[in-house]
Parts: sequence; structure tokens; C-alpha cells
Amino acid sequence: MGSSQGQIQVEKWWRQAAADRGYSDTDINRIWEVLAAFASFGFCKAHAAAFALPTYQSAWLKTHHTAAFLAGVLTHDPGMYPKRLILDEARTMGVRVLGLDVNASRAEFIVESQPAVDGSAEPEAIAGSEAKTSEADDRVERDMALIQGRAAHYGIRLSLAEVKGITESEMARVIAGQPFHSLGDFWHRAQISRPVAERLIVAGAFDQLCGVGAAASRGSGLSRRDLLLHLAELDRWSRSHQRQGRGPRRPKTRFASRNTAGGEVADLARGQAQGHRDWEPQASVSAQLALDIGDQPFEQRSSGLPEMTPVEQTQAELEVLGMDVTSHVVTTYWPMLKELGVTPADQLLHHRQGAEVLVAGAKVATQTPPVRSGRRVVFLTVDDGTGPSDSTFFEDAQGEYASTVFHSWLLVVRGVLRRTGPRGRSVRASAAWDMSHLAQVYETEGIEAVRALMDSAKNQESITTSTVQQRRVLLHPSGFKQSPYADVGPAGSGISEQMSKLWHSSPGSSGR
Repeated sequence: MGSSQGQIQVEKWWRQAAADRGYSDTDINRIWEVLAAFASFGFCKAHAAAFALPTYQSAWLKTHHTAAFLAGVLTHDPGMYPKRLILDEARTMGVRVLGLDVNASRAEFIVESQPAVDGSAEPEAIAGSEAKTSEADDRVERDMALIQGRAAHYGIRLSLAEVKGITESEMARVIAGQPFHSLGDFWHRAQISRPVAERLIVAGAFDQLCGVGAAASRGSGLSRRDLLLHLAELDRWSRSHQRQGRGPRRPKTRFASRNTAGGEVADLARGQAQGHRDWEPQASVSAQLALDIGDQPFEQRSSGLPEMTPVEQTQAELEVLGMDVTSHVVTTYWPMLKELGVTPADQLLHHRQGAEVLVAGAKVATQTPPVRSGRRVVFLTVDDGTGPSDSTFFEDAQGEYASTVFHSWLLVVRGVLRRTGPRGRSVRASAAWDMSHLAQVYETEGIEAVRALMDSAKNQESITTSTVQQRRVLLHPSGFKQSPYADVGPAGSGISEQMSKLWHSSPGSSGR
């Protein structure tokens, strides 16, 4: 069917077969028109059924075993969406996200029971209150309340495997040595490389053990920066003992690491990339507690260094884990976004068809599927912490903003709201901006300067719309037109790309 000669052969055979089965000429002509229209783009019923079954099974598991299902998805990562979006979906559905903990995390994401918090009701109590809910409330929202009530009793603990640069042998030693009673105890018994230990510290894996930040129940007053200083002392002490032949050999790294966090964690990774190899025989390390003979560095008290700010913590989590755990990456931008009148994703349902809206968020995916018109259409999904929202960029909006859409991670999008179903909303986009750039203008010049910047782009939209450049179009023998930029490859991306990307971009998307 994909070639002219093939269509002639199939049509000849099919028309005779249909006539032999008693179909009228009118029906045969009508059905063939439909078949011919899908000659270059279509899929069989079995393909749809193969998607329908796991979709139903996933929906059932997500409804009745929310935490366990999402923990499994995070561990096995079968889809095209980044893990940070799945983690945010867990939060939205009421599951608590539990950070890294050297005494609790395992090699996979695990589910932990959590005590009820103030304001959370038992599922039975929520179900009994349904009769009191006003009839105007949406049934889906009532069902979500039930799911959130059940899910609130569980949390998903982050996996050690998400730490950049950690090896399977290092994970095995950490898990075998649990529980640890101090950073020094961990350093001696886990025998992991210093860059990995530093990433664990900046990602919060020692907060509970050492009483850092929100976990400072025993009033230690320590910060993650204090732990990095103490780790440096432990490293110097260990290497001094190695030179004297008094201690076990530690994993080597070629580059000296620095006691810094946040964006410089990437520098530490370069050293870890040339560390010991997993396929070389490794000496087994005993999980027995280390004997303290009094000559190792004491855990220091607070040095007075400030704790990492929420922004620095989020940056460190993205560097080390590829996920924003403690808070959504867009959280710090909301003061500006609210002044601009940005609509949260979970509020789009309450806006009327055709309303001009602003949406914002972290980019989740860009896709450019083939469409029958042969034009290039870019579908963008962003997530703002309340849920994802979809925007569509047709060719008249791509000239000015395609580069921003493909190359920026945090985006603000303007467009017209379209109803796509009873609860479906999409935005026909007309403009897009890099949220980080707008935030810089906001901090230095104020909200009016941001509005002026966006208004100047709005005036340019009318000029761009009238001068849309004609693009090359691929014409199939069936008459189907296809943009040369359309995505015709399989969904998802390669493993090497997934490890370094915070969003999905289809094979037809630019800026991968």
C-alpha cells in the first residue's frame, strides 16, 4: 500500500474479495476510500489491542496500588517520560516522596508505610463523606480524593541507583553495611569513592543520619557543607593511613575532588568516570562495624557555613539524581508567574474555550509526528508541579519560537485554550519564552519590564503569521504529505540519551 504499484495490486485483489462476500459496489467504494487514505499512515487493530490491555492493567494498578505501581515504574523505567515527571505524578496522587537515605535506600525504589498526617482521612471516612459532596463536584475529583486518601499512607523511597556515577558494587556495599551510625562509619565500611560520597551528601542522603536541615531533631546544627568538610578530613586521614600501610585501600579517582555542591557536581563526575572498573575482581568488604581506636577525625560541630538554599538543593538533586525531590523546580518562579497571570495546569479546566492563557513549567517532551497536511507540527508538554499541560505549535508560530521550544528547559507559553474532551484541554500556542531569562529580567528590572518584553513579542506575532516560509514536503505515492522534520521513529529514546536528558524529545525534534 505504500507504493503506487502496490496499491493497484491490493485494490484489485480486495475489490474482488469484497464482491465475493456480497458487499455492494457503493460499500466497496466507500470502504476502499478509507483504506487508501491510511495507505501511508495507519496501524492494525491488533496493534491497538496490544496497547489497550496494558493501559487498562496500568490504570487499575495505579488506582488501587498507587505507590507500588509508581515505584515499579520508576525502578524499571519502561516509558518515554522522564522519571522526574513520574515522581511528580506520585506527589499529585498523594504518595509521599522520601529522599535518599544511606540507612533506608536500596538498589530500587521501595514503598514504605507512613503515619497519617493532619488533614488526611482514612479511605472509609472519605467514602462516607461522598454523600455530603455537592452534586456540582466532578466525579473524577471525588475518585481522586479516594485515591489520595489511600496513597497518603505510603511513601516512595528514592533508589541508590539514581546517584550519578555509583556502581553496582558500591551499592551492594552500602546496602550490606546498613545501618550506619555516622559519616565516619559509612566512609570506612562502605568503601565508596569520594566523588560518589560527595554526591550522596549534597543530595541529602546523610540528612537523617547526621541531623541536617529538616532532619535536625537532635539539634546538631550541621549543614551539608559541614559534612563535605568532614568528608575531606576523613579522606585525608584514610590516605595517610594507606601510605603507612595501616588501612584498607580505597577506590581511586584520578582527579582531586572539591568540597562543593550544586552545579560543580558535574566536575566531580569526570573524576569518577575514570575510577575502578566493575568487571575487575574487587576485594570483599566486611560489613562489621569499624573499630574506633580514637585516631580518626571527630565529627565536627557546625562550622558556621550556611546551609544550601532551596534553589541550591534542587540544583544539586537535578545534578546528582536527575530529579527534583524536595520541591518542584518551578516552585521558586511562582511569585513571578503569578504576577504575570500564568494559569496552573490543574486550573485550565475552569477556563472557557478560546480564552487566551499563559502556561508555564519544566519541559517534559517535544514531539513532531507526521500529519496528513505535510506541515510540521510541534507538540510540547510542560509540567508546573500541579500537573502537565499540552501546547501545539503550528508553522505560523514556529519561526520565532522553535529554537526556544527545543533548546530551553523551563518555558512560559502563551496561546488560546482549546477543548479536546470533557476534561481535556490543550493550548494552541502563539509564543514561548525561556522562563530563566524572564526571571533574570524580573529580578533586575521588575514585572513591568517582563510584561513589556512579552508584549513586544506579541506585536511580532502578526508579522510572523503573514510571512510563513514554505517548507519542503515529502509526497508519498498514496498522496500522503509528510514534513521532513516529522517523527517517524519509534517512541522513546536510547538509554544513553535518557541518562543525560531531563525531558523526552522525539527523533524528529530538533535540539536533542
